[in-house]
Amino acid sequence: MIQTIDYHTGGEPFRVVVGGAPEIGGASVLERRSTAAGSEEVDRVRRLLCHEPRGHADMYGCFLVPPDDEGADLGVLFWHKDGYSTACGHGTIALGVHAVREGLVEADPDGVTDVVIDVPSGRVTARVLMKGGRITAVTFRNVPSYVLARSVPAGGSEVDVSYGGAIYASLPAASLGLSVRPEHLTALIEHGRRIKAALAGHPAARHPTDERLSGIYGVIFYDVLGPAHQRNVTVFADGEVDRSPCGSGTAARLALLADELPEGFTLTHDSIVGSSFKAWVAETTAEGVIPEIEGMAYRTGRHSFELDPHDPIGTGFTLR
Repeated sequence: MIQTIDYHTGGEPFRVVVGGAPEIGGASVLERRSTAAGSEEVDRVRRLLCHEPRGHADMYGCFLVPPDDEGADLGVLFWHKDGYSTACGHGTIALGVHAVREGLVEADPDGVTDVVIDVPSGRVTARVLMKGGRITAVTFRNVPSYVLARSVPAGGSEVDVSYGGAIYASLPAASLGLSVRPEHLTALIEHGRRIKAALAGHPAARHPTDERLSGIYGVIFYDVLGPAHQRNVTVFADGEVDRSPCGSGTAARLALLADELPEGFTLTHDSIVGSSFKAWVAETTAEGVIPEIEGMAYRTGRHSFELDPHDPIGTGFTLR
């Protein structure tokens, strides 16, 4: 029996496993990610919760694990239908709501409560704003984010590559004769897969200090709606689509835009379903810019999942 509490951030699901998951060993959250990926016992739980019939091809969630040290409130391993992420901004926002609503941290009912979280890419903070005991917003403070390469050829397209906790390739949807709208989603998914495949093993997709963080995680297609207003859709993993504006992807976009927009700008970042994040550069360090991204998550349910040992479908399937 596996227990979860589910949320959505900007329309993107986030399933938090709160009971029934096996122990995941490792000296750090990043090491635990490797353990989880190599463990059939752990990974079958991911598949059970993420794949159909209990999930779907665009499902997303996490395992809660111990933090790296006492400086953080919790650790987390993010997962999707194809494996384990290095970062997840929409999940971090949801975890801020989860930690406060479930009493994992002591919260100020009329102020800001910091929830410090160790994720595979480093230590991040979800700053949870409450008014009259109600959570009204969460600001996600990310790891340093930076540009890796610009104008990189990728299978007939040209992309910019940047890091926001995971590595993303960005390009305007208009360069493909498309826009970020639901009616163009099938074509955008196909282009996302093509571009990601073209960049496999490319030097621009290598993390500068830790190979475990290398590889294009997602492809971001964007429309420019104003000087600091964009709409995007992120196609990640193997054709999975982020319904939210994508938290770590927004951080990667901020790294690219920091040199193009006036100092102190606030980016309005819309998603393909109409939800929105606000994002800005909180500070600039030698490693890169420190993004802060504001959004909100809402609980959608509590669940108990089980696997009948005689069920021939087992841990499930995906059709895409």
